[in-house]
Amino acid sequence: MQILMEAIIYDKLKWQICGDLKVIALLLGLLQGFTKYCCFICEWDSRARSLHYSRKDWPPSKSLEPGIMNVENQPLVESSKILLPSMHLKLGLMKDFVKARNQEDAFTYLRVKFPRLSEAKVEEGIFIGPQIQDLIKDEYFDKLLQGDKKAAWDSLKFAIKVFLENRRAQNYEELLNNRLQSYQKLGCNMSLKYTSFTHIWFFPENCAVSDEHGKCFHQEISSIEKRYQGKWNCAILADCCWTLARDVPTMEYKQ
Repeated sequence: MQILMEAIIYDKLKWQICGDLKVIALLLGLLQGFTKYCCFICEWDSRARSLHYSRKDWPPSKSLEPGIMNVENQPLVESSKILLPSMHLKLGLMKDFVKARNQEDAFTYLRVKFPRLSEAKVEEGIFIGPQIQDLIKDEYFDKLLQGDKKAAWDSLKFAIKVFLENRRAQNYEELLNNRLQSYQKLGCNMSLKYTSFTHIWFFPENCAVSDEHGKCFHQEISSIEKRYQGKWNCAILADCCWTLARDVPTMEYKQ
């Protein structure tokens, strides 16, 4: 990762960075995997499950020094340059919603609605942005859900509408805190994606900036998956790079 940052001359350009939370953790030198302190903004304790849905005022992270609070390496970027990815949060909420399955009829319908998705992806709730939007507009799926599952689905749609899209409701912070409690009733463990909603001030004013980039990325990956039909090939990485290069007509190719 350090070699890549040097190749794009990041020290001079100082771009803002938006991406998968695991990649962000890697850039900031945090330990990978299920660590106790995995948030670079605050000292949220991922193992204090009894406090996850009740406590929201975790102490802010003072510094990212190697050897302290699960920081393994020297950060490659400044934490102030990080944009929390609204698209990634949306996918995480959808994934946890599907995995906490307790209504078989609704999830049998998902296999029918998305026949091109593999059984494993449906089981794990791995959907891309356009598929989630399509499902939100599906009234039949909405009728199949009941009880806590229905409340959690309404919360997901509500969070997307009032916060994760281009426009936000004026009282979105209060509304989000109340709505996400439905995930607790559903039995979902608190994750770093939920904790990000307590850092409202850290999001850009226009969340759609990162959302559009996330959609484009997943659409490109989806086309690569269809081309290779889930089979590994050493040409996949090169194919992906040339796809990106072809999208930039002014790029100069050097031997």
